[in-house]
Amino acid sequence: MSQAGAKKRGFVITVDGPSAAGKGTLARRLAGHFGFDFLDTGSLYRGVGLSVLRQGLDPADEKVATAAAKALKPEILADPALRAETTSSAASKVAAIPAVRAAVLNWQRDFARNAARNSGGAVLDGRDIGTVVCPDADAKLFITASLEARAQRRVKELQGRGETAIYARVLQDMQERDARDQGRSISPTKPATDALIIDTSDLTADQVFERALAFITAKMKA
Repeated sequence: MSQAGAKKRGFVITVDGPSAAGKGTLARRLAGHFGFDFLDTGSLYRGVGLSVLRQGLDPADEKVATAAAKALKPEILADPALRAETTSSAASKVAAIPAVRAAVLNWQRDFARNAARNSGGAVLDGRDIGTVVCPDADAKLFITASLEARAQRRVKELQGRGETAIYARVLQDMQERDARDQGRSISPTKPATDALIIDTSDLTADQVFERALAFITAKMKA
């Protein structure tokens, strides 16, 4: 299928993987390359987590987190505090709550459908996009990396924003987050059976993009 043909019917790309594996960078670059709409679905859970934290409440409290998810306003998705490490940890906790995931599921699917119609395609990144949110996506990617590589990247990212980051603490937080994301009963983080898995531990961003692009282009031509 030509790129024009893909745009005509709508083409959905999913990019899943654990924290700091590089999926966000790749997803944004793919969206820009194809002219597709982009959604960082993790920002929705970060928004829920941030909302709970600002109320001085516990992100692991199902009732509180579910209420925050149902009341989530789009404006909070532009809040710089979404990128803070405390928000990231809170996001992982609220994301483990089935009722919270249910509250944002339709929102995510609506985005994919609307984007496919409006711009010809959509690129969504998250933890369960290829397995749960958009299981019929046209091209699925799962981006991963070693725990150590991901922790080093996160420390560099946090320091780049002027935040104090201690490697050992970031590594521990990431281990705990992985355990929550991979061990939850609803929508655990795992690759779809038809996803291309890319380990970015020893790859440059350009190398990751080239592998993903070749895979997606082949799907478009199929």
